[in-house]
Amino acid sequence: MLHLDDVSAERCEDLRTVGPGQRARHVDDPHAVQRQELLVHTSATIVMLAFLNGLIDLLTGSVWTYPLLFGICVGDAVFPAFPSETAMIVCGIQAARGQLSLPAVIAVGAAGAFVGDNTAYGLGRWIGQPVVDRFFSGERARARLDWARRFLKERGSYVLVVARFVPGGRTATTFTSGLVHMRWLMRFVPFIFVAAVLWALYGALLGYLGGRLFRDHPLYALLVAFGIAATVAGAAEGARWLRKKG
Repeated sequence: MLHLDDVSAERCEDLRTVGPGQRARHVDDPHAVQRQELLVHTSATIVMLAFLNGLIDLLTGSVWTYPLLFGICVGDAVFPAFPSETAMIVCGIQAARGQLSLPAVIAVGAAGAFVGDNTAYGLGRWIGQPVVDRFFSGERARARLDWARRFLKERGSYVLVVARFVPGGRTATTFTSGLVHMRWLMRFVPFIFVAAVLWALYGALLGYLGGRLFRDHPLYALLVAFGIAATVAGAAEGARWLRKKG
């Protein structure tokens, strides 16, 4: 059985025995490297499961659940670190267990996504370049903005619907729509409304289905639904990458 103290002791021994110009023993020892990788992956899995379980406990049938869901969906549209997809799935699971109303979950999630997307649009339109310099300074973030500009120019407003299902892509696309001054009422709002409703339906119904299948085991339901959502998001990201390469 692997213990953290054993790995730490081994690492300390490596550091004590390394001379000038030498590499640590664990670098050349594949078994030590494998044990440390196993420890990292195991720790990450435990943290993820604890987070998901905590989110299930947080998003229960409380009166605060709907405002919290709304806030998470708004926040994720502006700052992608918020777990909006996971929150929608969890609320769908809780609806299947009778703790929440499924129509209310869908309506609140769609409203939060709609408000958040319009907030990102406003940041791009009215603040623009300072936001780019502050929050899109990294190479990957800049690449997403370039992709959004090119895709909006080539494919038009319907890209707003597709991008809602791409992690990180929704923020880049809605922000860029404001940056290039896309017509708000005639082009941006209708497509964002459709995207928000479809996205909320997708997340909530996915969670609801999982909740019905694993009614007494909400964590199992979340893992299955989250796996399906991750697969769909990965497929969308892969299609974007292939289109970019082509």
